[in-house]
Amino acid sequence: MRKLFVILSTALSIAALAFGPAPSAHAGNDDWPNRPVHFVVLYPAGGSTDVAARVIADYLSRSFGHRIVVENRAGANGNIAMQYVSQSAPDGYTILVATEAVSSNPHVYKMDFDPRQTLMPIIELSHQPIALAAHASLGITNLGQLTELVKKQPGMSFATGSGAASMQAMVALWYAKLAGIDLVQVPYRGGGEAINDLIGGQVKLGSFGSTPLVPQYKAGLINILAQSMATRSSALPDVPTFVEAGFPDLVVDQRLGLFAPKGTPHEIIERLNTEVNAALRDERVRKALADQAQEPAGGSTEQYAKRVIEDSEKDGRLAQELNVKAE
Repeated sequence: MRKLFVILSTALSIAALAFGPAPSAHAGNDDWPNRPVHFVVLYPAGGSTDVAARVIADYLSRSFGHRIVVENRAGANGNIAMQYVSQSAPDGYTILVATEAVSSNPHVYKMDFDPRQTLMPIIELSHQPIALAAHASLGITNLGQLTELVKKQPGMSFATGSGAASMQAMVALWYAKLAGIDLVQVPYRGGGEAINDLIGGQVKLGSFGSTPLVPQYKAGLINILAQSMATRSSALPDVPTFVEAGFPDLVVDQRLGLFAPKGTPHEIIERLNTEVNAALRDERVRKALADQAQEPAGGSTEQYAKRVIEDSEKDGRLAQELNVKAE
């Protein structure tokens, strides 16, 4: 397994630095883009990934002088969108906006392609905590109270806006294992639908990226019990981390980033990286992301490729330890 990741890490680094077709295939790259670019989002509209995609697309549409079209292709916890982009022409006109599903799904799903090999990392857009939330009717405000409640009511269900392989699921199951309790995931196709059922009381617990939770939390409809980053998000300054709540190893960032089909010319990858970095320095973009409880990231293709590898290694260990399997 370690050898596989070393090989993969090398391949991604090479892709980020210098991968590209033969020189003749680069003709015409100087005027890229000369038509609309499609951002393919792997979840439905309304969730964290979709929100970030639209903020960045709006900026790039002005920067490029051509529209960035945001296209939602939900299903199979992102596998449908990842396969679609993997099979698209590597010409810079079809770009994936993705979560950690790129690095986690291969450990859980039976897939006839490996997105870690068929996609090239471009840039990390943002990161945010995964937060565990409870419907206000439960009357609990911290993890200690939840632990005691679930011990009395084992098998309590929790909603996620993505599938079994997602970090949203694994964070909740990781907490449950450490706390010695039993929680059961109810996966939804997207965060919007899942949040609606949480605030409606159809499901009493939820594990989500922080973006769709913050407005409901501020409105008093839910209580956020813990967040998964090493330190508190600026969007949730009053919510303790899992570390603060007594789970020192439970640290996870939910990352969102851009990927291109393997073989996309290096010049296009670098242009996208440069333009998105510029977007992430723009005060309006930063505020738009901050308002959605996302922290702007940025950086080089090499840095993001390294994070994809590190996340994949961690996801693989967690999937095995937690016995996470897709239905």
